[in-house]
Amino acid sequence: MPSVPKITPCLWFDDQAEEAARFYTGIFPRSRILHVSRYGEAGREIHGKPAGSAMTVEFELEGQRFTALNGGPHFRFNEAVSLVVHCETQREVDHYWEKLSQGGDETAQQCGWLKDRYGLSWQIVPDALPDLIGGSDPVKSQRATQAMLRMKKLDIEALRRAYAGS
Repeated sequence: MPSVPKITPCLWFDDQAEEAARFYTGIFPRSRILHVSRYGEAGREIHGKPAGSAMTVEFELEGQRFTALNGGPHFRFNEAVSLVVHCETQREVDHYWEKLSQGGDETAQQCGWLKDRYGLSWQIVPDALPDLIGGSDPVKSQRATQAMLRMKKLDIEALRRAYAGS
């Protein structure tokens, strides 16, 4: 039986990979920068980056490894890919929402989604959400879904009240 491959998301930045990795590792506990590879003079005519600037940054958020690449302005993040932060409490929802949305795009905030200062999309999701919007009672779930659709940052108690019909 072959070994299970490790899968590491690679996030493409213009030239903010190291800054972004430091930002993200400063928000999540049990996170760290593992390694920074730097551009040299070799290949400068192709990559166009100054020697000594970060090429890739290997980092970990809560045990999940990522690679951040300074690849230039050719590609941008969009909502087709987002990172989901699962939160047990409203305090966690509030914390991650506040930290990740600092300097981000406020017009891109809806239903627990936000876009950070680097353009990366995040979903700040309470663990209770799937039971509230996908529960066995479709009437209650529809009320919770309607409440969620009116929110930017998700409010667990407001979702529970909507589900309960109060």
